[in-house]
Amino acid sequence: MADPDLDFQTGESGASATYPMQCSALRKNGFVVLKGRPCKIVEMSTSKTGKHGHAKVNLVGIDIFTNKKYEDMCPSTHNMDVPAIKRLDYQLVNITDGYMSLMADNGDVREDLRVPESDVGKDIEAKFDAQEDFLVTVLSAMGEECAVGTKVMSGNK
Repeated sequence: MADPDLDFQTGESGASATYPMQCSALRKNGFVVLKGRPCKIVEMSTSKTGKHGHAKVNLVGIDIFTNKKYEDMCPSTHNMDVPAIKRLDYQLVNITDGYMSLMADNGDVREDLRVPESDVGKDIEAKFDAQEDFLVTVLSAMGEECAVGTKVMSGNK
């Protein structure tokens, strides 16, 4: 009856990491996949149509995880992938060996996220060393996650 080799332990929703959007519908400060990386659009310009062609859209984006700059050009009528981005705030509980212990709103604790090696990481470590209560904002897209900011906790004391 049932195949014993099938394993259904993980509860993935089956949703795609990206969804298509027409190039002309993209906007500055929006998100797009450039060269296989999730990027935030920082510059966008449209060239006029040629004698036989389409209007082309020139996109410049910055990778949301590595801050590298990517450029791409595509006809305005074509579709481009837009990453499905999730932004969550966690309370920082502890830092052990460069990994953060983060507590979600429902009380679940995760300890699989590294302190980033950027200014955000330095900010997180400085606030933690000063024993401040704060939230860490985690951005996740296309199977990657990274801490991208901190927020002061409100309504605690």
